[in-house]
Amino acid sequence: MSLKEKITEDMKSAMRTKESSKLGVIRLLLAAMKQKEVDERVELNDDDILKIIEKMLKQRRDSIEAFSKANRKDLVDKEEFEVSFLQQYLPEQLKGSEIDKIIDDVILVSGASTIKDMGLVMSSVKVKVVGKANMADVSQKIKNKLS
Repeated sequence: MSLKEKITEDMKSAMRTKESSKLGVIRLLLAAMKQKEVDERVELNDDDILKIIEKMLKQRRDSIEAFSKANRKDLVDKEEFEVSFLQQYLPEQLKGSEIDKIIDDVILVSGASTIKDMGLVMSSVKVKVVGKANMADVSQKIKNKLS
């Protein structure tokens, strides 16, 4: 079963059980997927959907940070629920040591040695870990290794 089919089935299930909070998140995800399909005139595959989910997760994490500073616990709770729900569609997350090994391999192969090579390393690593790691953490690890 493709990721798109799983999301659609989850929407049907949420409609049957009248879980409005889950249904709202799924509809946001499906709308983002449909928007990308219409804009680019393509059929999305699982990797494309994972990129959309990653983008949505990043937006929600940024919102959580902003709402926390504004002392809006109600909005923080809503965003945290959406983050936890969206994460169920991601593949199993890589451990820190696995991410470090991937970064080290890319640095070795590319010959990167300074922070100026960060874009090159980041683009290569991103392809290998999309959906399997928080890209902000990966970026920080790369910066530390190249500094």
